Amino acid sequence: MILPIFAYGSVGLRKNCREIPPTYPNLQSFIDNLWQTLDNAEGVGLAAPQVNENIQLFLVDSRVNYLEAKGKEMASVDYPGIRQAFINPKIIAHSDEMEIEEEGCLSIPGITFSIKRFSWVQIIYLDENFQAHTNYFYGRTARIIQHEYDHILGKLPIDYLNQLQKLMINKKLDRIRKGHIRTSYPMHH
Repeated sequence: MILPIFAYGSVGLRKNCREIPPTYPNLQSFIDNLWQTLDNAEGVGLAAPQVNENIQLFLVDSRVNYLEAKGKEMASVDYPGIRQAFINPKIIAHSDEMEIEEEGCLSIPGITFSIKRFSWVQIIYLDENFQAHTNYFYGRTARIIQHEYDHILGKLPIDYLNQLQKLMINKKLDRIRKGHIRTSYPMHH
């Protein structure tokens, strides 16, 4: 089932999410719904709070970055990308180096943000079967993970902007908050 994605201004996007116990009801069904929602929105990541579920869960699909990749992108450090769920994740280490790149957010449609993020991260997490993993992720995959990880901490891309940058997009943010936007996917305002 495709779920509505909650728009900027929704209270649930600003909450610190709780850990998921193995007994969480209908978790696999919820994860399946999240994948359908992400694929329908043609995104690369989606966190549970974006569909108003206050739990530490997000999806990453960095493979879409490489479906039509050629040359330089094929040599990327995270080629061919991943498609996986992260449950109760914790970033435990990161690079000293940082990279600036444009990012979008399904909860803040029509706006991109130039954000500085770590080049790599080391993360511990559980998979859909509650098996523990500790892995390093690089490049675009690491960027998507950091973006989605922010969501489960109640943090949004606009939090990286300075006052002037926020002022420049304030009217667009108001339109999103009031539901005066059109998206190709269902949104809740």
